[in-house]
Amino acid sequence: MSQSKLITMDEFTIQETRKFPQATGDLSAILRDLGLAGKVINNQVRRAGLVDILGKHGATNVQGEEQMKLDIFANDTLINILQNCTECAGIGSEENDDHISYQDTFSANSKYVVLFDPLDGSSNIDVNAPIGTIFAIYRRVSELGKPCTEADFLQAGKNLMAAGYIIYGSSTMMVYATRLGVNGFTLEPSIGEFCLSHPNMKCAENGKIYSLNQGNSIKYSDGMQAYLNYCMEHNKEEGRPLTQRYIGSMVADMHRTLIKGGIFMYPADKSNPNGKLRLQYECNPMAFIVEAAGGKATNGHENILDIVPTELHQRVPIYIGSKNMVNKVMEYVKEHATTPM
Repeated sequence: MSQSKLITMDEFTIQETRKFPQATGDLSAILRDLGLAGKVINNQVRRAGLVDILGKHGATNVQGEEQMKLDIFANDTLINILQNCTECAGIGSEENDDHISYQDTFSANSKYVVLFDPLDGSSNIDVNAPIGTIFAIYRRVSELGKPCTEADFLQAGKNLMAAGYIIYGSSTMMVYATRLGVNGFTLEPSIGEFCLSHPNMKCAENGKIYSLNQGNSIKYSDGMQAYLNYCMEHNKEEGRPLTQRYIGSMVADMHRTLIKGGIFMYPADKSNPNGKLRLQYECNPMAFIVEAAGGKATNGHENILDIVPTELHQRVPIYIGSKNMVNKVMEYVKEHATTPM
């Protein structure tokens, strides 16, 4: 794309807002500030080996997971930038025990709350593998003029107004979805702007890649093990099976799935009978993106976006990606549904 044809994310969101005469621009402002946070985090990610920001922080988060120094930096950056964004009433973070309600007058009158995983895949930081930020934006259900409440953060994914992720890889990209579709923006370092690079993204109905931690397969249900056998046997007449890929960062695995087609799975297992990934910080935003792109996401029993959360850090199993591949794994899961794990 020539320089003269570059469309920045700000320009794009303004153009999209104009399609709705009643729009106030508040949602666009939050997306802009999330982009700003992504630039700040990206700057530290790029310098991580040169400054004292690699390694473990020495504390654990609410999930009982050891925090990395970049986890803390990313979390603080998002909290502070969104607090200065007068359109955000409060935040929920994977790294915090509870939600944070911003207490100023502007925030009390703001219509939206934001939930995020500040640095997904942080175990990959010290080996320089792709990591990312995941976010979800809801319209609050509590009374305007007062601080936001827990109810604003415990909404089903089908109520999402927008969701997205920023991936810090060979290039830095911000991908976000609204009810209008999914678009991707690549950070152009020379001008410091996210520019439209992947318009109207679609998730293929079929794919050739399945992604999960196959090392845990001994803990999986009989249905999952049968599906994995199918993956190994599939296309044998063509000389090769489906390809297995697993990075260990949901952002990175899902970015590949969205662009190339495929399926990403984090099933329940004997160690994690309720699943391991967080509904509000990881699964809902990714499901919203994938479904907006034509894909599918389920926990094995119902659509991810239909699940009404009962707690802020709720975990669920997830099967997400190309529609036909998700349907296929569900055939095996349901066939063996009565078999104990």
